[in-house]
Formats: sequence, C-alpha cells, structure tokens
Amino acid sequence: MAGPYAPIEPYDHGMLDVGDGHRVYWELCGNPEGRPVVVVHGGPGSGCTPNSRRAFDPERFRIVLFDQRGCGRSTPHAGDTTAALAANTTHHLIADMERLRAHLGIERWALYGGSWGCTLSLAYAQRHPERVSAIVLVAVTMTRRSDIDWLYRGVGRFFPGEWERFRALAGGDGTDLPARYTRLLNDPDPRVHTRAAAAWADWEDTVISQEPKGRRGAYGDRPPRALLAFTRVCAHYFSHGAWLEEGELLREAHRLAGIPGALVHGRLDLGGPLSVAWDLARAWPDARLDIVEDAGHTGSPAMAEAVLRAVDGIGERTDGR
Repeated sequence: MAGPYAPIEPYDHGMLDVGDGHRVYWELCGNPEGRPVVVVHGGPGSGCTPNSRRAFDPERFRIVLFDQRGCGRSTPHAGDTTAALAANTTHHLIADMERLRAHLGIERWALYGGSWGCTLSLAYAQRHPERVSAIVLVAVTMTRRSDIDWLYRGVGRFFPGEWERFRALAGGDGTDLPARYTRLLNDPDPRVHTRAAAAWADWEDTVISQEPKGRRGAYGDRPPRALLAFTRVCAHYFSHGAWLEEGELLREAHRLAGIPGALVHGRLDLGGPLSVAWDLARAWPDARLDIVEDAGHTGSPAMAEAVLRAVDGIGERTDGR
C-alpha cells in the first residue's frame, strides 16, 4: 500500500543464494542507519513493488524488500513451467528470511506484511520471535485450510455464475480447486496453463470486484510470465495448506508475547473475512486491531492512513540493527 512518501530507489541490492538452486533478489532503501523493517509481500508469488517502499519514512527506516522464491526478480522464475516448485514452501521462505537477515547484519527487524505476507510474517515470527521487534499486518490472513476453502469455494455464494465457470474449468465438485488448478498450471501445454492462469486471476478479480477500490484486471492484467508465476505459486501453496497445521498460527500466537503488533483490516474484505483478524487479535494480547469500515482487501484512503499510523508507531519503538 502506497504511503505519502516520495518514490525512492534502492541504495543497495543483490541476489542471495539460498540453496536448492534458488537465488532471492533483495534491496535496501531509506536510511542505512535507520530502524530495520522488512516488507513481506503478498501472493504468494507476487513479488515486491516500488510502491511498498513508500509506506515508510526514508529518514527513519532501513527498508528491506525481497522477492520470495519463484517470483519477481528471484530465480528460477515460476513463470517458466519447467521451474520446479518442490523447494518452494513456507518453511523454505522462513529460512530465506533468516538467511537474508544474517546476510544484511541485522540483529532484529520489524515485519510489514500484507495478505499472504501476513501468514508468512506470523510463521516467521513464531519460529524466530527473538529476531522480531514489531509487526504490522494489513489485510490479515492465516492461510488455514478453512480460509482457503472459503476463498476458492465458500465466497462463491456471492458470485454463483462466476464461481461455476471457475469450477468448471478444473472439474470436480469444487472442494479441491487449488489442487486441480495446480495440475492445470503445471501442464507443459501453453494452451492449458495459460487458460488456467487467466481463469484463476479472473476469480481473484471477481472476489474483490465489489470493494470500493476493486477493479477488473487487478490480478489478471499482469504480464503473462508474472501471471503464470503468481497463479502457479498460489495454487501450489494453497493446495498444501501452506505446509502449516490447521490453526497453527492461531494456536501458537502465544509465542508472539512481548512483540507489539498492529493489525489493519477492512470490514468489507470478502476474500479474507474480518473474523480472521479478530481471532488473531484475541489470541495475541500485544496486538491492536484497527477495523477500517470502508475498505476491503484492496484498501481505501482511510485504510492507507491506518497503515501509516501503524508504521509510524513501530518507528517509535523498533530497535535493533
């Protein structure tokens, strides 16, 4: 989500070898002596964007951005169907974040995650709480199997015609759409995987279509290679329940004790209902939930302001280098 700060360019960047044949792109922006914060992008499979730099005061923060495995400028790129995804899991991404933190010489950093980035931030923080100084989560997700089923089946009650088209391409009764789409998206025939990627993105666009900032093409307008990477990685993660035990992030929220958190969620988010953020806030006493009345998953001006307040808050209390 863009902030009021002017566009900035990285003062450093590189490719980090994280093993398994993967190299992860990273960049640093802002103040080299500022408070460290890492942007954990959504998707999965989206990659970081220049707009993500703008939520932070560049005079106060040392801003770390990176592209998760398989997307953005990281290699190999999942937009190539020959690029295997076996070594692309939540646990691999957690290890990548730790490797990047150590590579950059950061003792503790704040986490800023949006959508899927919330799930990855929570999983990382619960594995390495001693490395986390604060957390800001926007459009909160926990990627439980129940959440995945809602996003790709349950919410279809609001869009029955569109959901039926989404289901029909993959076949079946709709209970295992991510797994069925995974097979289509990994088909070497371009006619098969291109059609599947378009259908997946069309469904994502449908879910946000009733939001104040929702628009057709928000997902589907990506360049073909980026769209295939996004849909392949999403389907891969969601067909495996993000390699997390059901309810794990909520059950282990006690591990976040002492870490200040800010949760920002739109009441109109159909794909990620408010109850997800509400349940997390109840299980994490150090977190504050800010409900934005006019926003969905794609945000609103009021949501942008809430995010900036949350980020400014961690700027006051984040420590570590």
